[in-house]
Amino acid sequence: MIIQRYDDSRKKEVCEVVLGVLMEHGFEPDRLKDADLNDINDYYFGSGGVFFVGIVDGKVVGTAGVRKLDGNLCEIRRIYLKKAFRSKGYGKQLFGTALNFAEKNCSGAFLKTDSTLTKAIDMYLKCGFTFQKEERGYLYFEKMF
Repeated sequence: MIIQRYDDSRKKEVCEVVLGVLMEHGFEPDRLKDADLNDINDYYFGSGGVFFVGIVDGKVVGTAGVRKLDGNLCEIRRIYLKKAFRSKGYGKQLFGTALNFAEKNCSGAFLKTDSTLTKAIDMYLKCGFTFQKEERGYLYFEKMF
């Protein structure tokens, strides 16, 4: 898998990956929660963050975003991978790329995930994130650098 910075030529593919993974796990698209997909450049790059795409055979198969927050903190978001590409190390590669960016550009990172996504939770814990709280079925984690 090749990991590249997002550009608008990949917008349709990114939306298909993200919304496809959400629906696979039983989540409906949400106009408010998914508003970042309307303008990925502004939402991620505009804050000083980044958005990565994982490419296999010229097609987007995964995503990873880092959005800068106040106080030199960031949120790692949109770690998504198409089902056919899981269990091959690609998810770890995408997450590692986002985490590397965060470590070099921020003093700490936050993330949240659904409590049912146990493989993702295990990966976050193995990468040094600590559980902070559970709220409405979401688990919140943080890591200070």
